Amino acid sequence: MVRLNVLKNATKGGRNAQPLDPSSVLNTLPTAVMVLDDKGIIRQVNTATEQLFHLGSNSLCGQPLTEFLPGDSPIVGLVQVVSEDNYGVSEHGVTLDSPRTGLRTVTVQATPVAERVGWVVLALVEQTLAIRIGQQMGHRNAARSVSAMSALLAHEIKNPLSGIRGAAQLLEQSGSEDDRVLTRLITDEADRIVKLVERMEVFSDTRPPQREPVNIHQVMEHVRRVAENGFGKSVRFIEHYDPSLPPVPGDRDQLVQVFLNLVKNAVEAAPEQGGEVILSTGYQHGVRVAVPGSRTRMNLPLVVSIQDNGEGIPEDLRPHLFDPFVSTKPKGSGLGLALVAKIVNDHGGIIEFDSQPRRTVFKVMLPIMTTGRRDGRKKSTPTP
Repeated sequence: MVRLNVLKNATKGGRNAQPLDPSSVLNTLPTAVMVLDDKGIIRQVNTATEQLFHLGSNSLCGQPLTEFLPGDSPIVGLVQVVSEDNYGVSEHGVTLDSPRTGLRTVTVQATPVAERVGWVVLALVEQTLAIRIGQQMGHRNAARSVSAMSALLAHEIKNPLSGIRGAAQLLEQSGSEDDRVLTRLITDEADRIVKLVERMEVFSDTRPPQREPVNIHQVMEHVRRVAENGFGKSVRFIEHYDPSLPPVPGDRDQLVQVFLNLVKNAVEAAPEQGGEVILSTGYQHGVRVAVPGSRTRMNLPLVVSIQDNGEGIPEDLRPHLFDPFVSTKPKGSGLGLALVAKIVNDHGGIIEFDSQPRRTVFKVMLPIMTTGRRDGRKKSTPTP
């Protein structure tokens, strides 16, 4: 059984040590933890729970769990069993599906509170974290494959195309009108292929980005203005920003390119009538990945989310969405998201998505500039 007062003995580490506040300890955990009373009412949550449900503690506490999860959810059932039978349970591979959380697979740990009959401590451990790290490695491998391919194409295709185009122009000078139609077709197609190769050449640039402090909200504001005055005139933009977030170490122009691409995709996916794109930023604990080309590991507490209310990504495309030449658009080249994944990887970050009808969210997790404080909120240089 869980005893909420176990931290009262935390002074054993030293005579002058101050007792730890249980709430502050809970808020450092990356696992969503909440305390429910014998009526299933939420009485206490930590920061990870707020991030999971995209709501603050004031909105969560005092409400029944069924306000945020369907009544037939297996999680609600497990809480009821623990509350009635007074023993802990742990179940893996449980589906968490609600409009606020999206579709997730979690491990549920529910334990009775010793001092309160019927009260339960509920912990939700998302199983997709390890999967996301594995996907991140896959994105890097895909980017490396495109890098090698782009270098090959530039040498083996671009140069011969110049000769083909030149020969077509010579034939056009002496050919008939019918012949000139065909030669112009050859030159146009050669130009189109060259443009495609030039777009791919950006993948062969293996230089690390210039890491300067970048205000992510200035980046998002720039992207929103570009969208509203161009391709995004038909949709409604909604912004939910955390103004306290510190700068991101990175290349501003490249980050603009990342979010401009993601916002453009969101706009194109949104319905013509009632289309919405939600831009949000937030802070999370507990995600660390290896930095490319380094043995160190980087914290990724800053999260930028782009959400649309379109039909969602087809199921068969989801495992390969960041691979080159994979696109949901009829005339898409399939290089946009591959380039986004490369830039995010170069910045030591992670990109992931969750898609269902009327709610598709792309999340980019990035490192921040820190000062050496444990909360990681302020610093002038990035720290691993």
